[in-house]
Amino acid sequence: MKKMKLVMVGNGMAGVRTLEELLKIAPDLYEITVFGAEPHPNYNRILLSPVLAGEQTLDEIVLNPLSWYAEHGITLHLGKTVTQIDRVKRVVRAADGTEAPYDRLLLATGSLPFILPVPGKDLAGVLAYRDIADTQAMIDAATKYKHAVVIGGGLLGLEAANGLMLRGMQVTVVHIQPWLMERQLDDVAGGLLRKSLEERGLRFEMGAQTEALIPDKDGRVMAVRFKDGREIPADLVVMAAGIRPNTALAESANIHCHRGIVVSDTLQTVTDARIYAVGECAAHRGIAYGLVAPLFEQGKVCATHLAQFGIGRYTGSQTSTKLKVTGIDLFSAGDFMGGEGCEDIVLSDPYAGVYKKLVIRDDKLVGACLYGDTADGSWYFRLLRDGRSVADIREKLMFGENNLGDHGHEGHNKAAAMADTDEVCGCNGVTKGSICKAIKDKGLFTLDEVRKHTKASASCGSCTGLVEQLLMFTAGGDYSAAPKTKAMCGCTDLGHQAVREAIKDQHLTTIDGVYSALAWRTPNGCASCRPAVNYYLLSTWPKESVDDPQSRFINERSHANIQKDGTYSVIPRMWGGMTSADELRRIANAVDKFKIPAVKVTGGQRIDLLGVKKEDLPAVWQAIGMPSGHAYAKALRTVKTCVGSEWCRFGTQDSTKMGQDLERALWRMYAPHKVKLAVSGCPRNCAESGIKDVGVIGVDSGWELHIAGNAGIKTEVGQFFIKVKTPEEVLEYSGAFLQLYREEGWYLERTVHYVARVGMAHVKAKVLDDAANRKALWERLQFSLDGEPDPWFEFEKAQVDLRQFEPIKPEVQIELAALGGAKETA
Repeated sequence: MKKMKLVMVGNGMAGVRTLEELLKIAPDLYEITVFGAEPHPNYNRILLSPVLAGEQTLDEIVLNPLSWYAEHGITLHLGKTVTQIDRVKRVVRAADGTEAPYDRLLLATGSLPFILPVPGKDLAGVLAYRDIADTQAMIDAATKYKHAVVIGGGLLGLEAANGLMLRGMQVTVVHIQPWLMERQLDDVAGGLLRKSLEERGLRFEMGAQTEALIPDKDGRVMAVRFKDGREIPADLVVMAAGIRPNTALAESANIHCHRGIVVSDTLQTVTDARIYAVGECAAHRGIAYGLVAPLFEQGKVCATHLAQFGIGRYTGSQTSTKLKVTGIDLFSAGDFMGGEGCEDIVLSDPYAGVYKKLVIRDDKLVGACLYGDTADGSWYFRLLRDGRSVADIREKLMFGENNLGDHGHEGHNKAAAMADTDEVCGCNGVTKGSICKAIKDKGLFTLDEVRKHTKASASCGSCTGLVEQLLMFTAGGDYSAAPKTKAMCGCTDLGHQAVREAIKDQHLTTIDGVYSALAWRTPNGCASCRPAVNYYLLSTWPKESVDDPQSRFINERSHANIQKDGTYSVIPRMWGGMTSADELRRIANAVDKFKIPAVKVTGGQRIDLLGVKKEDLPAVWQAIGMPSGHAYAKALRTVKTCVGSEWCRFGTQDSTKMGQDLERALWRMYAPHKVKLAVSGCPRNCAESGIKDVGVIGVDSGWELHIAGNAGIKTEVGQFFIKVKTPEEVLEYSGAFLQLYREEGWYLERTVHYVARVGMAHVKAKVLDDAANRKALWERLQFSLDGEPDPWFEFEKAQVDLRQFEPIKPEVQIELAALGGAKETA
């Protein structure tokens, strides 16, 4: 039978999900053609915020790679915008003249950002935030400019502001309403959210109305002016004031539109039964949905009708909201504002940053607003969606599903207690039963495999913990939280662990030896694998393998931090944060002599000299006369201390001396990633020891050690390791843990991720439970560090190539420019 022709306009999440559902139930019914205005395959638009924040890459958020389209025989036109629908001839035409005939047409054109109609809206530096191009433009701007203004304090605006702040910009959010996310939060939760974001460094202009965007002399935005006459600086303006359904194409074909392309319960347009619409462009019963869960529900129903099964009706969706800002837990659903006939149950603990509001009407939960503790958000949403009476659990409703006693499920494993029909992934409508069936039938053992086969946890990621519980519950001992072996890079199929083991087992001591013995595809490796292999050789065979400076990143080759303007940052080492008048004079003299433009105190209690010219670096090091702070390296950075018992009236231990001793013992230590330590003299923890790779806290009877903390993009509190009595034990236990990390950690893996991968039980068995092994680890560390040169002074021994600091002569620059021009001409 000749296949019918299905054309889809739009290549986003809602449309492609419809195709996925269609291919499951009617794989041979259509020849499918897809037009996408962007030059990318289908990607997870929800995860653009983590990409902007630096938590994920663009490659990681692709949902359907190009190979998926090819495997299913789909003709894909990327970077082509459809401009005409000929409903008589049943053909669509793109701007470049490409045509495609259709028997059925699916419109998935999404939405467009609302741009404030103010003077200056078209200036350079004014962006919306809807797609990969916008995200990349914001990332690029963050490397060049300082001040950003985000107009809109809703979900998308706050995610954009947080990402830009994490990229180093000073960000101000302008919001016309009195509190943030007013559509998803009440005033109390909105206030808590603002307080939390202000503590992170965001600034807010609430109730402010933008009058105009002011250009500089080059035509780029430089300021935002409000209606009250005030101005604030803005090198980048992001419009995040809402979205509107993209209906222009449909309207040009005389398809009825009102708040979107008007569709029936079968997702067919009310104008033409051959044409369907799903996603943000569609208006169903007067509502255009902007969240992914209802869009996927639409796609499932639409697929059944495209498959000519004639079943299923889309009757609308309950929606819930979560903010994708790491470290901020927020959830809302339903009518959380309440009103006449409603009863509010409220739990408020501003000190702890926790607020919960449940709204009940006629013994049913109709709304929920949670801030700070959202663990039971999915359960509340289930109660709200199912409309079940909560009269029998009302007294315990506020305290969550695990506190229901005889009225519900007990225990910490929510997954085991759920019914098979209970929904796990709200974004994709995946139930517990379907996940467990896939795990059993397909032999799935990893989270990535479950995501691939069921889509659970593949969108916003908030159900990841629940999916992992289901894996443990269903697969038992076969469950692996980590994905199957991932290759180090494209040069090899081997993972980091396999390479480490081969270097040790085969006694490989050179990079070329590794590449030869392990059959590397690329003879000289690449920028990803060469630094990793170089580190593995040095950490496995100290004194035997020879460091290859050219296999290190630019900062480690230059022994200073390169800045965005091409100058460098120099941070001399100050043992435990202590310095002297003599050292300060030398630093000040160097600043004057070399005209260093900026001097800053760092969070690690060091002095940072910013703006040093590359050719001046060796002379600056000599003038300062202090050891390298290794602030540029995958190495021990700092040991932060408080003043401790020597000065502080609360101090119980001499934290300053302990910190100095630790730093002197470890300062030449290279590692898989940067390492930071802190020593606090009492449990008040002024040195922030709880969020360091190794944190030491003085108590009356000795010292507490905490490990695997992290104060980066995602803050992780260190785990309690052991309590010891003497400073000597602090050195031995800390050093043994760090040596274990040096020997077993994967390159660019922080201690928090290393411990998560191998397990705290493994670390304790190697360091705490086996005294002989602990001492051996400590001794191996001392052996590795003995004689390690300081690259700022022992140039020859450290293999520092001083030629890299020599400025290029003018005649050489002219010659290079001529060569570049010749190449371009050729």
